[in-house]
Parts: sequence; C-alpha cells; structure tokens
Amino acid sequence: MVALAAILAFLAVALGAFGAHGLRKYKTPEQLTVFQTGVHYQMVHALAMLVIGSLLQYVGVKSVDFSIALWLFFIGILLFSGSLYAITFTAIRKFGAITPLGGLCFLAGWFFVMLYAIR
Repeated sequence: MVALAAILAFLAVALGAFGAHGLRKYKTPEQLTVFQTGVHYQMVHALAMLVIGSLLQYVGVKSVDFSIALWLFFIGILLFSGSLYAITFTAIRKFGAITPLGGLCFLAGWFFVMLYAIR
C-alpha cells in the first residue's frame, strides 16, 4: 500500500504539472479548476495513504480501521479524482454523478481513522 500511495502521489504531481503547463492552452479556466480539484484531493489522500500505510507496514501498528481507511481512500481517489479528470478531458458532465461517491469514500475513510484514534 505504501508503494501504491507513492505512485498516486507521483501521478498527482505529474498531473498537476500537466494541468498547469499543458492544459492551459486547451481548457477553460473552469475546466482547469475542476482538474486541479481532482489533483488536490488525489495528493491529500495519497499522502494520507502513505502515512497510514507506513504505520501499518513499518511501525507495526495493527488496525482493521486503518486498513479499511486505506482502501476507502484509494477507491475515493479513483471515483472522485477520476471522475473530475474524465469531466475535464471529455466534457461529459454526467461523470459528475460519480464524484460524490468518491467524496463519501473519503469521508468514510476519515471516519475509520477517527475510530482508530478514539479506541
């Protein structure tokens, strides 16, 4: 999971640079904002995955809550950020129906992190 988190963070940086330099000529400011929102949420949750994955893998923390949170963050990135990227590149706004599902995955993931902290 640590490797997957690093790949997702790497891709967030690459996509952010692509958005800032490569898409500026071809997309509207609104489309660029949508794209950058996807990049932002991808990076934040990739870093969260990196921290949680490191706790599980290297520090030896044993937690079902953390494991569930990791998968929810990963699915959230796919659904939330992925749908925003799809909207940007296809201009098909119907992909926006998927975005809230990714947001719910992010919220659920943070809920499981909170559960771990409370226990």
